[in-house]
Amino acid sequence: MQRRSLITAAAASALALALPAANAQVADLSDAINKAGRQRMLSQRMGKAWLAMLLSVEKTSAQLVLDKSITLFDRQLLELKAFAPNPEVLATYTKLDSAWSDYKTLLVGKAPTREAAAALLQQDAKVLALAHQGTQQYEAALAKPVGKLVNVAGRQRMLSQRMAKYYLATTLPVDAATAGMELNKARSEFTAAMQLLKSAPEATSRIKDELALGDAQWVFFDNALQNLQEGAQRPRPMADVYLASENLLTVMDRVTGLYAAIKTS
Repeated sequence: MQRRSLITAAAASALALALPAANAQVADLSDAINKAGRQRMLSQRMGKAWLAMLLSVEKTSAQLVLDKSITLFDRQLLELKAFAPNPEVLATYTKLDSAWSDYKTLLVGKAPTREAAAALLQQDAKVLALAHQGTQQYEAALAKPVGKLVNVAGRQRMLSQRMAKYYLATTLPVDAATAGMELNKARSEFTAAMQLLKSAPEATSRIKDELALGDAQWVFFDNALQNLQEGAQRPRPMADVYLASENLLTVMDRVTGLYAAIKTS
């Protein structure tokens, strides 16, 4: 029953997060930080889904996640470029557009292969770096303390996907030493950021409730990550990591949206 509930939750989150109930255009700078940060997450989520398909991990869900994430990334990229408040932000998103085109070429049109995995991870890193740069620029444009919280909460979404991606990369294995190092780094960054979000003066009771739920999801996810064995392609542990990352992502997306909804004067 627990396994069934996890699969159902993951499938639901794949649909819900891929098509968020948000405005068709960027509403304000807080919304821009949220969407810009979501682009970071999508770069890693698509890599995770691609590797999951290669490893035959939750293949139906992974294909759905990949397809919906590509659609969402395309849409938000257009929105963020159109909303750019200055030439520097526009330049970042013009560069991201180019890097995304190269990444998208690797993601679609052919089945995932072990030989293509290293190139895919290199390209998703380029997309991530530019998406992060854009998020930082939008935070600077807002110039309010809540902007940092939206950015940090949004980055937790990315880290949830990054850890799962590198778990799968290690089990493949592809560049296992780097993957293991990056996974451990992401784990440390995630736990530190959760403390920052919980202690923030702006954290409402609802935000704290969601963060408590995130802590509970994190326990399950972190336990699943502990099963990592380089080159050991064990179906159940890989599926547990994939599904737990989806559930944690859903919670942290809600937290980010709640911080983004805080009004600034």
